[in-house]
Amino acid sequence: MLPQKQAEEAIVSQSIDHEDRDEEIPDHHQTGFSLSNFLWHGGSVYDAWFSCASNQVAQVLLTLPYSFSQLGMLSGIIFQVFYGILGSWTAYLISILYVEYRSRKEKENVNFKNHVIQWFEVLDGLLGPYWKAIGLAFNCTFLLCGSVIQLIGCASNIYYINDHLDKRTWTYIFGACCATTVFIPSFHNYRIWSFLGLGMTTYTAWYMTIAALIHGQVEGVTHSGPDKLVLYFTGATNILYTFGGHAVTVEIMHAMWKPQKFKYVYLFATLYVFTLTLPSATAVYWAFGDQLLDHSNAFSLLPRTRWRDAGVSLMLIHQFITFGFACTPLYFVWEKVIGMHDTKSICLRALARLPVVIPIWFLAIIFPFFGPINSAVGALLVSFTVYIIPSLAHMLTYRSASARKNAAEKLPFFLPSWTGMYVVNAFIVVWVLIVGFGFGGWASMTNFIKQVDTFGLFAKCYQCPPRVSAATPPHPLHH
Repeated sequence: MLPQKQAEEAIVSQSIDHEDRDEEIPDHHQTGFSLSNFLWHGGSVYDAWFSCASNQVAQVLLTLPYSFSQLGMLSGIIFQVFYGILGSWTAYLISILYVEYRSRKEKENVNFKNHVIQWFEVLDGLLGPYWKAIGLAFNCTFLLCGSVIQLIGCASNIYYINDHLDKRTWTYIFGACCATTVFIPSFHNYRIWSFLGLGMTTYTAWYMTIAALIHGQVEGVTHSGPDKLVLYFTGATNILYTFGGHAVTVEIMHAMWKPQKFKYVYLFATLYVFTLTLPSATAVYWAFGDQLLDHSNAFSLLPRTRWRDAGVSLMLIHQFITFGFACTPLYFVWEKVIGMHDTKSICLRALARLPVVIPIWFLAIIFPFFGPINSAVGALLVSFTVYIIPSLAHMLTYRSASARKNAAEKLPFFLPSWTGMYVVNAFIVVWVLIVGFGFGGWASMTNFIKQVDTFGLFAKCYQCPPRVSAATPPHPLHH
């Protein structure tokens, strides 16, 4: 009965957590329907599912055909399924470690009111300060780069609707727009955004699939991938990055009313994501083949129609949402550093958060390499943050017989053996360390450096020519 009691306490504690930030939990005893509660207060399993699925497929949806051109069709499909399963497993490990940390702290009567638990705090509580430092460094750097990638994606996409301004200018504009995410208190308040975000990526994925099939194969299409080792491992690490939304897993769990129910949420989110990524990447690569090697954004090859412009517009909104997803944990860390995390005023907290946005904005202007930057981040950061650290942390947390005996969560029904758990975790560590970080790091950095040498830092308009006007007559440039 003890685990059940702990679960009930966690639920009560979780409800208390959400009374901060001048918010209120939806009161089911009130009469009538509250629109603000319906749109604003999300803590259910479904909210977590929408958050995970929405966060997993943002602008990377547009770079997967580019990855397929590097990997070839068969390897592209295999790597998607493989890393999707690995990502779901390590998200499961993170959820187990969160519940373990939470139950231990509650036995010590620790109150998490006005405090959002984060991954580095879980590592600190279970494994000590050195692990906290490692988790904090990798997580924050990954989230910082993830936010940068969203800004780059915004500028890259809007250019295909309005090319009167160059991509760098669009980055300035969208940096200012994305800065408004400082007003969203926590993941508890992303209910409507997560729902809309997933709808937007669903539309875009199926638009890409259908548009590519209707367009048909371009004349003389070739599918030479895999052709070079550098490109092969660059594409593989971009897919590794695709299923690496774990940097916000703990925050999404903490926003739930019953975080114990998170265990399989990420898996079901990944299964849905497969229905978006596999058909779209396969269809676009089938239609355009090796042309994608020089077009990291799939929108640049699809003919301009009102359907494509709708997809671009929806992805822009979704990237704003994903920017908020990536930045919110950074906001929390910064608030804790400056002592503002328990401040109830949304305006004061928003003001305190603004310094986080400025370096993100600046980095997006320096490195506007849409596509190659995904692979670099995947190899150097996601490999550790998402795959290696959770696997090692789980093995070390339960290395003693007493820890295994008193574990807050039982072993999964499909792997009821601690030996099996260790074997799976050890395989992930070795595989990702060698293939993801080793070969992937070499390939992605080689490709990234090539982009810097070709286009230079502060590139005004990365991969702009040739102009995208296949379906419309050419028009003069406006100065």
